[in-house]
Amino acid sequence: MPVFLETERLVLRPFTEADAEHLFVLDNDPEVMRFINGGKPVGRESIRTLTLPRLLHDYPCLGTRGYWAAEEKATGTFLGWFEFRPLDQHSAAVVELGYRLNRAAWGEGHATEGSRALIDKGFTDLGVQRVTANAMAVNTRSRRVMERAGLSFLRNFTEDWPERIEGSEHGEVEYELTLADWEKRRRRLPAGLAPR
Repeated sequence: MPVFLETERLVLRPFTEADAEHLFVLDNDPEVMRFINGGKPVGRESIRTLTLPRLLHDYPCLGTRGYWAAEEKATGTFLGWFEFRPLDQHSAAVVELGYRLNRAAWGEGHATEGSRALIDKGFTDLGVQRVTANAMAVNTRSRRVMERAGLSFLRNFTEDWPERIEGSEHGEVEYELTLADWEKRRRRLPAGLAPR
């Protein structure tokens, strides 16, 4: 299977239909889904007809997909997925960063490691000008990952949720990193510490 990106500990690869069971397990952990759907169960049919088609979608402006399965490099264990998806099908200028990892992978730095690698690849190889990421305002874990990956707080906002979930009354937050800010940060880092 082709590898999209490797880091020290992770392999990011395209999804296949064979990942349906991994996704079913991931999306049926109430803690993983707490800030997505309030922790409600997700059926296999929903994975097959809604989730997989979204994760298998190709974006012409990138010449690749916008979602990748994340595996632990040393063991091949499925950890979850990363999103690096253009907001416009035909322009790679602005991409959305996202991640959803198994609870066993939390607190290990995997989300930050994968996010940084995708950001670096986006700015160096894919023509990205701006990376954006959103989370519920109360989702402090996700916000810390955004900050560690180099994104800065941009704004609070509220949207209509299809169903209210705990914490949605506090709204959402948007973080961003522009190519110009990423390049400035690279120039300030001592030799050997600049992002790859």
